[in-house]
This record gives sequence, structure tokens and C-alpha cells, in this order.
Amino acid sequence: MGSSLVNYANKVDQRLLQLELTYSALQGDNDSLKVKVADLEGRSRHQNLRIVGLPEGIEGPRPSMFFSQVFVEILGSEILTSPRELDRAHRSLAPKPAPGGKSRPVILRFHRFQIKDLVIHEARRRGELTYKVHRIRFYDDYSPDMLKLRAKFKISMAELYKQGYKPALLYPARLRIILPNGDKTLLRSASEADKFVQALNTNP
Repeated sequence: MGSSLVNYANKVDQRLLQLELTYSALQGDNDSLKVKVADLEGRSRHQNLRIVGLPEGIEGPRPSMFFSQVFVEILGSEILTSPRELDRAHRSLAPKPAPGGKSRPVILRFHRFQIKDLVIHEARRRGELTYKVHRIRFYDDYSPDMLKLRAKFKISMAELYKQGYKPALLYPARLRIILPNGDKTLLRSASEADKFVQALNTNP
């Protein structure tokens, strides 16, 4: 009787272990699929730029023309020798704020991705930008799903920084880590990043 119970308990343990392994694999696959779907939507936004900090209505009745000129004024003619073509420019679809309320972000679509890439890299290099006393910030226009996927790396990245690593969150949602010996490793999902951190904590 006793040996039967032990055998039964061992079988249950094995099944639980198998279920945990299967769940872990499915979770990784699910994360990868979410990244692929979000990536497809992200590609449609690849030429978009989001600007935060400009007052409502400053763009006037012709926003595309206004922002084409704004980039030249902010970044200088040594970066953009002339206003560049924008396919469209508009405020986000959130309700218009009351007077004195927080302004909505501006979403722009550049006609050429190379120009958008140049603008955002220059903005990041400079750090702080202003336009007529207004402090503004430039961001990639990620979809809500993509933002959620990228946010999942936040805890593991904080832990990696704490331990002296240099993680970098790549597009669409992958984590590149520079190891102490200079090698690089690429983690393709948040669950992979969590496992990597757990392994570090288990084997310091």
C-alpha cells in the first residue's frame, strides 16, 4: 500500500513538472506571437514621430507645413537644410483638453523614414529640446500593444542595471545584454529576460 502511494505521488510530481515545462514553453511562444503581431502594426507606424509638450493650436490651420518648418528651427540648418515633406500631422485622438489643461501629443508621419530616423536620433543626442520656451520631447510612435510588450522588460532591465550589466531594449521588443566579457546576448521575450535574471540571482 505504501509503495503504491509513493509511486502515485511520483507520477503526480512528474506530471506537474511536465505541465510546468509545457506552460513555460507556451508562455514563451505566446510572447513571441504577440511581438510578431505588434511588429506588424509597428511597421505601419515606422515613419511616425510623436511630439509631447507643444500647446494646443500652436500648429495653426496647416499643421504639416508648420511642423516641417519647426524641425529646421529646432535642429538647425546643419541637420536639416530645408523643410522636409510630411504625409500628415495631427493631434492624438484623445478629447481636446479644457483651457489650461495638458496638451495632446502631436503625431507626424514623415514621407521618408530616413528623415524621421535622423530627427529622432538627433533629438536623443541633444537630450532637451525647446521651441519658443516650450520644453518638448520626441518619441517613436509605438502602438499600445507594443508599449505593453516593451513595458514587460522594465523590472528585468532595472535588475540588470543594478547588477552592472548594460541592457538595451531593441525594436520591436527584444533585450540585448552586454556580458562582463564583452559578449552580447539577445533575449527575444520578457519571459526569457526574467529567466535570465533569475539565473543570475540563483548563480551569482
